[in-house]
Amino acid sequence: MTAIDVTPTGAAAPEHIPYEPPRQIRWTGTGLLLVFLAVFPLLFPNPAVTSIAVITMIFLVAAIGWNIFSGYSGYISIGHAAYYGIGQYTVALLAMHAKVPAGWDTFGLLPVAGLVCAVAAVPIGYVVLRVRRHTFIILTVAVMFILQLLAFNLVSWTNGSGGLEMSFPTWQGSYFNEPFYYVGLVAAVVACAASWWVRRSKYGLGLLSIRDDEDRARGLGINAARTKLIAYAISAFFVGVAGGLYAPFIGSVYPQFGFDPTFDLAVAVLVFVGGIGTLSGPVIGALLLIPLQQYFYLQFGNANLYLIAYGVLFILILRLLPAGIAPSVTQLWRRVLVARRRAAARSRAVPALAVQSSAVQSSAVQSPAAGPPEAPPATAAVPQAGGDEVAR
Repeated sequence: MTAIDVTPTGAAAPEHIPYEPPRQIRWTGTGLLLVFLAVFPLLFPNPAVTSIAVITMIFLVAAIGWNIFSGYSGYISIGHAAYYGIGQYTVALLAMHAKVPAGWDTFGLLPVAGLVCAVAAVPIGYVVLRVRRHTFIILTVAVMFILQLLAFNLVSWTNGSGGLEMSFPTWQGSYFNEPFYYVGLVAAVVACAASWWVRRSKYGLGLLSIRDDEDRARGLGINAARTKLIAYAISAFFVGVAGGLYAPFIGSVYPQFGFDPTFDLAVAVLVFVGGIGTLSGPVIGALLLIPLQQYFYLQFGNANLYLIAYGVLFILILRLLPAGIAPSVTQLWRRVLVARRRAAARSRAVPALAVQSSAVQSSAVQSPAAGPPEAPPATAAVPQAGGDEVAR
């Protein structure tokens, strides 16, 4: 684990302060969170609550996928709704033309939707990743709107503005949301595992070096184009899975909702609030903001006041925690740990200095008084051959 050195006053050796909380605390917190999410529908079986939970899982998968590329590479994409829409249309078209029964069989199409999005991301990424910064953002938005226009105009495939209708699953009633929730939870766990691997691997180290300084990374021998393209395809895969899960849950696919620009803004907000470029940032952002957004919509949706409440909350979080929730909490933990260790070092150093000072004073008191210095002994001259005298 990476650490820094802190040398408090009077300390004999530097203190090592880790950048992250101890592994035991992190793994324990992760396990407790998984257990809570696994039993959540049992604790809150209300269909309205479980519907919000399903939407939360969908955005959680999309946020983790978006962070794998934009968070680790530094290329902010505002066009990932393109893969969200491709995932929706892939599941809807395959379910219709391949006569896939509605229900559990439809969930088997989610990996296919992710693969289609990953394959589509290769030529798109090959073009848009040749530029950087603002030009890259504009190109990603342009790609998203191009695909939206294609969905409107390819009537023979997408039915245009009429959209595609999907059959509802065989299960109905209060049990309708639970299968979607658990499938979304499994997809989120897989996405988190992929994000963890990317973050901790040698490949992820190259991706992070591109985020810090792409030109220097190229000078060190990193194939920046290939590294970015792989991350872009992985990101598109999980965003496509999220879109593929959303289509059967809603039961319909429309171009303006599949390729929705507000989706990109929502996902970016989730990651920025939680902490961009971190493992826990997308999880914190999605689990915190999506339920609040849905709650505000249910309470103030008629007058669109929920947008004002949601915006005020977003501004407060970024004003108080500009780096995001996860990095800010980590920094606060490190400050507290540094302060405690410095205080403990000072408390140990002060008694040691006092004992040393008293020992010096006592040795000075106990030593006898020194008399006048003695004269050096006289030396006798010994005659040598040749008439020279040498002192003996």
